[in-house]
Amino acid sequence: MNFLAIDFETANYQRHSACSVGLVKVEAGVGTEKIVYIIGPPPRMNLSLPTFMGFKWSDVALTDDFGKLWPRIQSLFEGIDFLAAHNASFDKGVLHACCQLYKIEIPEIPFQCSMQLARKRLGIYPTKLSDVCRHLKNELNHHEALSDAHACT
Repeated sequence: MNFLAIDFETANYQRHSACSVGLVKVEAGVGTEKIVYIIGPPPRMNLSLPTFMGFKWSDVALTDDFGKLWPRIQSLFEGIDFLAAHNASFDKGVLHACCQLYKIEIPEIPFQCSMQLARKRLGIYPTKLSDVCRHLKNELNHHEALSDAHACT
């Protein structure tokens, strides 16, 4: 089974405001690639407002936007059975919004949600990622995209 764990952090409530993405590719049960990117904001995004994940303009000003980043990460989406994310509806929404904004074909790959799996298979409530990791005794640097993606593996 091959999958890609993905976690986005966003700069504000707008789904297309991705400011970081963590990606962990798993092939035949082995993590083969782990990477994190800071993402520049879309054109005309007002980042003078406070951001959710502590990124400041100086952190993202010189980084590539999602449209320029996509060619570097697109190959990670190939040859996988599914995408894994905690609260997958959020990460799916961010991926789709970013692809739409930059006119990128949305990958037609199903998502599996570790939050739903934790509820159904482990009976964990509440099911925030930090709660699930604490239950499983896994380390987590919550809201750091690579750590969150790795936690979904």
